[in-house]
Amino acid sequence: MEVWLALYKLPYDPNYPVVCYDERPCFLIGETVAPLVMRSGRVRKEHYAYEKLGSCALLAMIEPLTGERLAQVHPQRTKKEYTLFCQAIAAKYPNAIKIRMVQDNLNTHDASAFYENLPADEALALAERFEFYYTPRLWCINRLFEDAIPNSGSFSAISQCFVGETSQNFTENWL
Repeated sequence: MEVWLALYKLPYDPNYPVVCYDERPCFLIGETVAPLVMRSGRVRKEHYAYEKLGSCALLAMIEPLTGERLAQVHPQRTKKEYTLFCQAIAAKYPNAIKIRMVQDNLNTHDASAFYENLPADEALALAERFEFYYTPRLWCINRLFEDAIPNSGSFSAISQCFVGETSQNFTENWL
């Protein structure tokens, strides 16, 4: 745990950006009954019924010290989607020597995903761009993003909390 806590206390270095990665399933729902029109002085009313329209996976990355973020939506979450997202992160930081990525310890979250979905030389090149930091099992730094704005469920809204945070403010306020 001390290793990744120390990671967050480091000053910003564009050659070694620290990013947090997380993913979540999203259930797509639609309304079956239109909400009543709002009237002045009245609370908007919605019916509790909904229709299921499927699901998807939201993959998201935020660089806490700069507020930079990236998100993608995919029909499912597999090693293939993880690889595609890591390629997008690497493309976002073309001049970085190593991208330090804090993430949970899920079965798809390692360089083996690259080798299962890319030719060996491309997989090696992508793997060499990243340095993985896995969060402790029972407490996750990425939980900060989920807890920052209760019930928001929106990566864009959650990431807004960290825009403009300095390294010192981030570590004092969020660690």
